Amino acid sequence: MALDRVQILNEETKDVVFAMFNPEEYSLNKDNNYASQAIPGLTSPLLQFVHGNLQTLDMELFFDTFDAQADVRGETSQIFNLLAIDSDLHTPPVLRVTWGTLDFRCVLAKVSQKFIRFFNDGRPGRARLTVTFNEYLDAATQVAQANLQSPDFSKSYTVKQGDTLSSIAGSYYEDATKWRPIALANAIVNPRSIVPGEEIQIPPLPFTDPSTGVVLS
Repeated sequence: MALDRVQILNEETKDVVFAMFNPEEYSLNKDNNYASQAIPGLTSPLLQFVHGNLQTLDMELFFDTFDAQADVRGETSQIFNLLAIDSDLHTPPVLRVTWGTLDFRCVLAKVSQKFIRFFNDGRPGRARLTVTFNEYLDAATQVAQANLQSPDFSKSYTVKQGDTLSSIAGSYYEDATKWRPIALANAIVNPRSIVPGEEIQIPPLPFTDPSTGVVLS
């Protein structure tokens, strides 16, 4: 009975590579990068989101040509070729990996090959490949998904005990270093001079310094 196979489509050439057997498992991974900003007077640093990292797909593929008395490297080389740089695009190909409900648009990032059965003449007849695919999103897709916007609000804020302009900027802009627009919008000369109970304005970003015309973002 034929087994379902992992299909790897080269989107540029439309060539398809199949793994010989179902993978026993696969894993999808995703994480974000954060930077910490230490603010004097606070009990812990403020975290600022920097960027999201690529989603990755890790999978173990199997190839077996032992019964056919063929060198398995003739099959596994098709996977390694997906790392090659296309002479026209100057980049490795964009791929689509499908298996069952899995549909993952990606590029091949890494391949590790292990041979596990051999013929008498030393040729390998069975191989196990550990592969890592990195999610591929073109620039337009990433911008659309991120829906990046500068804050378009202008709010009033009442200063509380222990507040600093940096901590307020960290709370509203998610970046403690962007305290200067708040200082300029409220004509605050000394950033340490704010007092509890004082009401200040939180301007939208980007902010134009009225005295110099410099845009702060």
